[in-house]
Amino acid sequence: MNERIFLSSPHMSDEGYEMEYVKEAFDTNWIAPLGENVNGFERELAEKVGSKAAAALSSGTAAIHLALKAAGVGEGDIVFCSTLTFSATANPIIYQNAIPVFIDSDYETWNMCPDALEEAFQKYPEVKAVVLVHLYGLSADMDKIVELCKKNNVVLIEDAAESLGTYYKGKHTGTFGDYGIFSFNGNKIITTSGGGMLVSNNEERIAKARFWATQSRDQARHYQHSELGFNYRMSNVVAGIGRGQLKVLDQRVEKKRYIYEYYKRALGGLEGVEFMPSNEWDEPNYWLSSMALTGKVRPIDIFEALEDENIESRPIWKPMHMQPFFEKYDFVGTNVSEMLFEDGVCLPSDTKMTDVQLAKIVEIIKGLWLIK
Repeated sequence: MNERIFLSSPHMSDEGYEMEYVKEAFDTNWIAPLGENVNGFERELAEKVGSKAAAALSSGTAAIHLALKAAGVGEGDIVFCSTLTFSATANPIIYQNAIPVFIDSDYETWNMCPDALEEAFQKYPEVKAVVLVHLYGLSADMDKIVELCKKNNVVLIEDAAESLGTYYKGKHTGTFGDYGIFSFNGNKIITTSGGGMLVSNNEERIAKARFWATQSRDQARHYQHSELGFNYRMSNVVAGIGRGQLKVLDQRVEKKRYIYEYYKRALGGLEGVEFMPSNEWDEPNYWLSSMALTGKVRPIDIFEALEDENIESRPIWKPMHMQPFFEKYDFVGTNVSEMLFEDGVCLPSDTKMTDVQLAKIVEIIKGLWLIK
């Protein structure tokens, strides 16, 4: 059997940083939901990305949920949301009984199209918040989008689940809006096995998010709850993994960039191949190296050829406005996100891959152009 090559699997540090923090949690018996690792992870990640405050949570989805709640989004409110994303971006809008309106992408960034967003503001002037995604580690065109949100006095939430380590004009994604969220799911650029982080320069709102995330327990001798709460706090053990992983974030970005440049150099000249865009103001983390195919070789050809060799790849996200659950909600744009879904391929981008494995993947893919 060929050794499995994964799309993007967990990669613990060679130095064993994670085990040092986990061992400390066990040695001190702080394995409960709170402890020094949680506090340290919040502090260290906030410092890394340049945000004033952070709340360590059980998932990126929980972070989006609490960001919406902190933004005052409630029943019947309109929330604009990137359509080209995973459902975890949109689901929390429904948790708050709000109404999503999905916004198309553009080819320049593969992210939320500023022109479509401006059109949506004209159509829905009463909108409460915008949830913007930085897809596959590519930054959206933040100057235009931030300007539109400020002009319309709307809260901006950045879903940077896939873009930790990405910069827009020298500043970390996730720190341009009122709130930013990161994910540490098993396939992300650094992982805690599961978990997320909510960041903001509004320290009071982050403190409130922590309160909600710990079941909204009031300051009282007895258990008292004056608000609806959630069991969303990250565990001290998991946070220890995160502290160790954060130490190797720059290494992981460097390897992801190497993988992307390897593929682009080897495959970029093939007929009908266009790699995900890179702009002069964007420093991506290249979480997943992705490309769009417009010629004779189609995505399914690549998926099946790699599967036959025990190699994992996958399509670009299916847009939310095309999903059975969300198709009843409005969509603003043309068909860019649909075309990216139809034409897109996410290539194996595992940071543990060797050059031998990369060469094998390239050889398999190149071979498809010889038989078509």
